[in-house]
Amino acid sequence: MAGVISYGTHVPVHRLDAAAVRAAHGAGGGQGRRAVACFDEDTTTMGVEAARRALAGDLLAPSWIWFATSRPAYLEKTNAAAIHAALGLPRDVGATDVAGAVRSGAGALRAALQSPAPALAVLSDIRVGAPNGPDELGGGDGAAAFVATGGDEPVVAELIGSGAATEEHLDRWRLPEAAVPRRWEESFGAKISAGLAADATATALAAAGVAADDVRHLVVAAANPRARRAVARAAGVPAEALVDLAGEIGAAGAADAGLGLVAALDRAAAGETIVLLAVGDGVEALVFRATELLAERRAQAADPLARQLAAAREGLPYGRYLSWRGLIDVEPPRKAAPAPPAAPVAHRRRAWKFGIEATRCRACGTRQLPPQRVCHACRAVDRMDREPMREVRGRLVAHTVDRLAWSPSPPAVFGVVDFDGGGRAELELTETAPEDLVPGRRVALTFRVMATRDGQHNYFWKARPVMEED
Repeated sequence: MAGVISYGTHVPVHRLDAAAVRAAHGAGGGQGRRAVACFDEDTTTMGVEAARRALAGDLLAPSWIWFATSRPAYLEKTNAAAIHAALGLPRDVGATDVAGAVRSGAGALRAALQSPAPALAVLSDIRVGAPNGPDELGGGDGAAAFVATGGDEPVVAELIGSGAATEEHLDRWRLPEAAVPRRWEESFGAKISAGLAADATATALAAAGVAADDVRHLVVAAANPRARRAVARAAGVPAEALVDLAGEIGAAGAADAGLGLVAALDRAAAGETIVLLAVGDGVEALVFRATELLAERRAQAADPLARQLAAAREGLPYGRYLSWRGLIDVEPPRKAAPAPPAAPVAHRRRAWKFGIEATRCRACGTRQLPPQRVCHACRAVDRMDREPMREVRGRLVAHTVDRLAWSPSPPAVFGVVDFDGGGRAELELTETAPEDLVPGRRVALTFRVMATRDGQHNYFWKARPVMEED
């Protein structure tokens, strides 16, 4: 049956309060908060984190990756290929970008749902708006990933109906060279979207054989907040069914539909119906029914959405947010950004650079990072097995704070990590303050942007502190 096999999310830890933004501009009011991607995150790195959680467990490699975003790290390069490499997937797994519009997230999910073999849909976005504007205040950053299928595999949520309605109109748009989107008067787009939603929902519910009153969970993904409310009313389902993350994360663009669907799956009981409406120059409707396997999947989730929301860090300074998004220039560090590796070097070392693969000596069992041909313990040559380190945790042995090294958010912090099962590496640390680091602190690996220079992103893995019980 067509449906969702597994899912995962990544919500950045930082939060920007709307009241702080308004106060910085000399105005009062402002409600809610938004999730903000860290300075070393982009849509590709967040997609990797969500996909890691979706693929956790004993799942087989997906047959394809569909990557959706409205803000790709590269406009002319397949960003899904970097996700493929970071996940260590086999060479015969395809990778395709579905980019440019907020409704592309629903398109990627539908593509995976139509795949005869399990496929991975990765929905990721960073929303940037004009300072003090509604898109800055109401936007949000995050990612969601789904292993889905149109085949016969067991699913946690079965796709039982779908519908769509499309009508060209100008609501929100952004030219390729523009930093922030522009928008028409919101009531205009809301009125059109409401009519389209009524048609798409009616078609989907009829195909599913479900009455509107029987819908228990409604997800509406829309960048236009007025359209979100109008579409929810036009769907005709009970008001209490609405799943709303706008106050916790914000409208997350291409990832909004995925994050909302995960929130619905995390609260649905077996047999309950979920309706997903993705809005953007039209409306796409997907109807799911939760299965008995959903509760088992929730129990196995290593880092569920609720835990990520609870881990939020309040009070991100507004100036730092503007700097992270490139909306203001600040005094640069004394040292220039390191030059990115040459393409041939990056390609030769891709298993380490993207896949963070170590080697373990077959002769003496010593693990070595980075991978080696010659064992540094017993000197055996070419007797190595590769070991992916993505999910291996470790302990911080020592760290140093470098206030002169290049960093877009100084100071830079570097640490020596001893990994569970052997192996030691020196890594940059992220999402931490120097005063919070002590020897023995548990850390996990996370895929990040090391630096961007000469139009090239240099990706690698950093360490982030985690709690013992995580």
